[in-house]
Amino acid sequence: MTSYATPFGAIILTGGASRRMGADKAALDWDGQRAVDRVAALATAAGAVRVLTAGRDQGLEHVDDPAPGAGPVGGVLAGARALAAHGLARALVLAVDAPTVTAEDLAPLLAAAEPGAVYEGLPVPMVVTLDALPADAEAGWPLRRLVERAGLTALPCDEAVRTRLRGANTPEERAALR
Repeated sequence: MTSYATPFGAIILTGGASRRMGADKAALDWDGQRAVDRVAALATAAGAVRVLTAGRDQGLEHVDDPAPGAGPVGGVLAGARALAAHGLARALVLAVDAPTVTAEDLAPLLAAAEPGAVYEGLPVPMVVTLDALPADAEAGWPLRRLVERAGLTALPCDEAVRTRLRGANTPEERAALR
C-alpha cells in the first residue's frame, strides 16, 4: 500500500449507460473479478481510506448520481460531498471502465501538489482537493470544465499508461486491454 500525507477517499464513476459496450461495464468480468471490484481494490492499494461508487449501485458504498444521464460531474460532486461528510479533504476519481490501471499509474497524480492533477488530455483519473471544486459546478458540466475550473495540473504520460487510463468503452477496446 502506498501512503500519502493527506488521507483521501476514492470515487468510482459507475453512472454511464454503457451503450457502446452493450453491457454494464461495472459488472464485466476482468480475470475473474467484476470491473468495479478491481477498481475498488486499486483505490485501496493506492491508499484510499474510503471507497465509494457514484452512479449505479454496485453493492459497494454508494452515492446516487443526482442527475442520471447528465454526465459524470454529478457523480463527482455527490461523491465529493459524501467524502467531505466523512472528514476527507481529497479525492481520487476513477472510471469503472478502466480496470487495468495500476497503482503505479496513479502515483504521480497522488503525489501532485494541491489542488490536484490529471493526465494531459484525460480528465479521469483525477486527484482533487475537495475545496478546489467550484461552488457553482453543475452535474451537466463536461469533466474537462470541472478540471479546468478546479485548477488541476495536467501531467504528461506515456502511451502505454494512456491506453490503460482511457479504459474500455467498446468490446474492441476491452479485447485490446485484455
